[in-house]
Amino acid sequence: MTASGMEARIRRYLLGHGDDGFRRGQRAFFRNEVDSFGVRGGAVKERARQVIAEVKRWPSGERDELMERLWRMGKLESGALVCHVMRRFGKSFGWREFLMFGRRLDEHVHNWAHAGGVASWLVAACVANDAALLEELWAWTDSPNRWKRRASAVSLLQEAKQGRHAEFILRVAKKLLPDRDDMVQKGVGWLLKETHPRKPAETVSFLLREGSAASRLTLRYAAEKMSAADRRRVLR
Repeated sequence: MTASGMEARIRRYLLGHGDDGFRRGQRAFFRNEVDSFGVRGGAVKERARQVIAEVKRWPSGERDELMERLWRMGKLESGALVCHVMRRFGKSFGWREFLMFGRRLDEHVHNWAHAGGVASWLVAACVANDAALLEELWAWTDSPNRWKRRASAVSLLQEAKQGRHAEFILRVAKKLLPDRDDMVQKGVGWLLKETHPRKPAETVSFLLREGSAASRLTLRYAAEKMSAADRRRVLR
């Protein structure tokens, strides 16, 4: 099976499982307009499992060609399939994949669902495998692409949950706190929320010191897992 043949099979599957009513609901749900087949999440995940079973022995270059074809399909479900399938291969990711996912964010990602999948699953796997990539991720904080700036925070969620690289995480958060894009604000707040359970004192101290630069939206997200007393201090 070639990449083009697999793409054609996936397209037929998605067309066959689409629902017009669900598609209209998807378009209403996303603030940014999305193009979709109207396929429910369970069916997308089932097709992803089937694709993984077929491509897991493919050379990485051929697998990447299929993923590029799916991105170019331009549908909500085809991008979701990429994230589900590529997640399966995360233990092998490194510099090559990091650069590839950066290009995908620039070229193909136009909504928060795709941005979240690429950042929190795929880029995060690259960083977990090679901490030297953190400084490459830092460069994304200056990107004109809102999804790449958001990804510079969201890609660190797993590191935050494990209590790793707290100093770098707070460095990224400080850089992004003044960002006026609400998608970036939510990403930073999410990162700080996940940093807090392992690093509570550091997170609260950071927000008390730097919080004047943050939006109310970021602060509300960041404070979700705090004690009532700390939440009041941060939000005040």
